[in-house]
Amino acid sequence: MCRMFAVTSEEPQSPMMAIQALDVMREGHDGSGVGLFFSDLGGPFEELDGAPILSGIFSTEGLKRLDRFMMDVGFMTKYKTSIKIPKQPPPGVPKRDIYLVRAYEYPEDWEGLSESDLQYRLLMIRLQLRRMGEEAEDMIVYSFWPDVIMIKEIGDPMTVAEYLQLDRKELQARVMLAQGRQNTNYAINLYACHPFFIQGVATMTNGENTAFIPIREFLTSRGFPGYMGYQSDSEVFTHILHFTHYRLGLGIEMYKHVITPLQDLDLVHHPNGDCLKQIKHTCRRMIIDGPNCVMGSLPDKTLFIVQDRKKLRPGVVGGRPGLYAISSEMCGLDAAIPDRDKSKDFQPMHLDTAIIRPDRQEVEICRQTDPLLLPH
Repeated sequence: MCRMFAVTSEEPQSPMMAIQALDVMREGHDGSGVGLFFSDLGGPFEELDGAPILSGIFSTEGLKRLDRFMMDVGFMTKYKTSIKIPKQPPPGVPKRDIYLVRAYEYPEDWEGLSESDLQYRLLMIRLQLRRMGEEAEDMIVYSFWPDVIMIKEIGDPMTVAEYLQLDRKELQARVMLAQGRQNTNYAINLYACHPFFIQGVATMTNGENTAFIPIREFLTSRGFPGYMGYQSDSEVFTHILHFTHYRLGLGIEMYKHVITPLQDLDLVHHPNGDCLKQIKHTCRRMIIDGPNCVMGSLPDKTLFIVQDRKKLRPGVVGGRPGLYAISSEMCGLDAAIPDRDKSKDFQPMHLDTAIIRPDRQEVEICRQTDPLLLPH
């Protein structure tokens, strides 16, 4: 199993908050890798007014190719942070040339684009860079999106954090997802490291998805270029959420109705039974098979956690107004927010979606048996 931690805060937090939470849960991950997602950024990135930020790992030659490519398509550097690393990495961490976090000015000919066109073009740039990197093995590109930074690396989370000196103001954020990885593959591919991200949607998963193949086939048949990759069977959870949000126009309350719909008998007695039956039938090829615990973040900075029907992966949410966290284990939550009212901690069961909205004032519990406010 892996271990996961997510936090949403009114004040920007250091990445070390998430890393320390993973560290106290170290018995649940083997130190084979760490993945970090930051959004609602603080520090200098907060002032960039929607500029897209590129995150990834590059060789020296890969960085030269990146610079030529970005100049050719009209992107100019607006701000960058330098992650200076020692010449010799610690044991278990590969030697890299450059960890890149760089914000860009949009090309002049992108002015006046609609939001959907802008988002699509940013996606296509990221995918093109990923293909370039895979062909030459000189770039690993995690994200290219406004207000998002991603860092992933092989090695123990605390070791990687100290090596990259992540306790810096430039990387502070109000929303963070972090996963300490347990390697279930023979060779570690960093594109298989959680969290996964697409167009403002990020998720990470503890578990396995034995329905991966039919879900992947369904998503790749939708004609959307972002549904690709799949070095991990958990990446489909991100893409299902993206499909639910962007293609179906449904809120996070409906995510569980897509991935783990109610039994037919339960739908007969549900106030929205007819609509939910239709969604279950339409989305039947995205029904998951676990056990899985999924944590994630939406474009509006909403944070959530869900369990599948088997409920065999741990998860707990707690905190106080202005600061809430979701953790695989109670000790991770204790490390991050020790002064919370622990009587209000909540461990979601198989019907629950625990939601923390962008105002960060409470944990909202949505049960699949509850009535829904559905779009007309």
